[in-house]
Amino acid sequence: MATDWLGSVVSINCGLTLGVYQGEVSSVDHTSQTISLRQPYHNGIRCPVPEVTFSAMDIKELKFLDIQNTVNKPSSGQGAATEPSFIPPGRHGQSNSTTHPHLTSSSSHSSTAPITILRRAPTGSVNSRGATQAAPKKPSLRNGGAGGPMRPKDDECFGDGTDEDLDTDFDFEGNLALFDKAAVFSQIDGTNSNSSRAQHHSMPSEQKPMSYRHDENILQVKPVIYRQITVPQHGGKDYCTDSGLVVPSVPYELHKRLLAAAERWGLSLERRLETIGVCSSQMALTLLGGPNRLTPKNVHQRPTVVLLCGPHIQGAQGISCGRHMANHEVEVILFLPNFLKMQESVTSEVNLYSRTSGKQVASVKDLPASPVDLVINCLDCHENQLLREQSWYQSAADWANKNRAPVLTIDPAVGEQCQTVEAKWTLSLGLPLPLAEAESRVYLCDIGIPKLVFQEVGIRYHSPFGCKFVIPLHSA
Repeated sequence: MATDWLGSVVSINCGLTLGVYQGEVSSVDHTSQTISLRQPYHNGIRCPVPEVTFSAMDIKELKFLDIQNTVNKPSSGQGAATEPSFIPPGRHGQSNSTTHPHLTSSSSHSSTAPITILRRAPTGSVNSRGATQAAPKKPSLRNGGAGGPMRPKDDECFGDGTDEDLDTDFDFEGNLALFDKAAVFSQIDGTNSNSSRAQHHSMPSEQKPMSYRHDENILQVKPVIYRQITVPQHGGKDYCTDSGLVVPSVPYELHKRLLAAAERWGLSLERRLETIGVCSSQMALTLLGGPNRLTPKNVHQRPTVVLLCGPHIQGAQGISCGRHMANHEVEVILFLPNFLKMQESVTSEVNLYSRTSGKQVASVKDLPASPVDLVINCLDCHENQLLREQSWYQSAADWANKNRAPVLTIDPAVGEQCQTVEAKWTLSLGLPLPLAEAESRVYLCDIGIPKLVFQEVGIRYHSPFGCKFVIPLHSA
């Protein structure tokens, strides 16, 4: 019965994806469930191939536009015309999960079997009565023109629904040149200024609000007074801190009266030695490398420090520093001559130092011959300048100058003469003394003297230390 529909003009709707085809029925294959149209049209445009074959699985709707030689033609002894019948693909063992609508026709008869489309056969003769035909590619046209060139495979897969007229490349440089950065930022600044004026409407329109950095204080403060320490007797030289505060030097006599006043109020020599030992050891540990050097993983490279101390208060200060450094796993070697009469404070500090892992030697010959990490010089004494002429002092100073290790001098002696031991750093206590001109870097240590104690000796004092206990000083 399928041959009775040859020559009929039909319209096949294959859904939104494949579109609508019109053409003359050239063959209907009941076995392969296919139908072929010759001289087909796709969505109203003539196809570039002479014949297209469809499968029953993809046809959504079929309409007869012109039926030739079929009306009133009997078929199998029946007087009514019939339409071609297609067996649903599921009946032949093929899986099809899509539910298809029934076939509709412009005639009074309808079929209950769904029909789907098979892809277009290759260009050339199409055998509609042989074996199942290979699925032809979808006919696709470029820019809607008939007989146009075929798209590449990537266009067929990804080019559906895109604008195919964009043949020129995008001009990034030209588009970037259209962006006026200066104008945009000026507009942003103007917007910010306008919003600031709106919030502070009392501000004159011609006055632009001040802008502050993240580290600046936005509160109005009084002018900074950089000379906040005044002394009744000037030592002859001024220093300044990193923040610009002026720290004047004082003569040794005024410094001595200040320490005596502090002792009367309870800041005894022992408490002062402990404070000096803590602050100076903290500075020395920082000079040795701090956390980068003193770690549990670096026990095989423990720093070595040599202490050169005399039998006086300055020597006791150095011994206190060495005790705290030894407690922090630093290899400390204390040089202290044992044939001299020592002060009681020195004896007490030596007894405490002997309970640490630090070593003690009485001869320069027992000091390391190779360079050490740091040398702390506490040989000088403010009260007795004649110690410099003794042999043990000169031997220790010569060893320090020849060891090629950096030297830290704690509480250096005053005087116009040059220092016997060339120091890279010097640490003054409380207020700096008038030191001899040298290339060493001067630091100041807070030894805990209260403000009113300074006032008692005629010094108007405001602490320059801030959040630290040891600060650097610079020549003003």
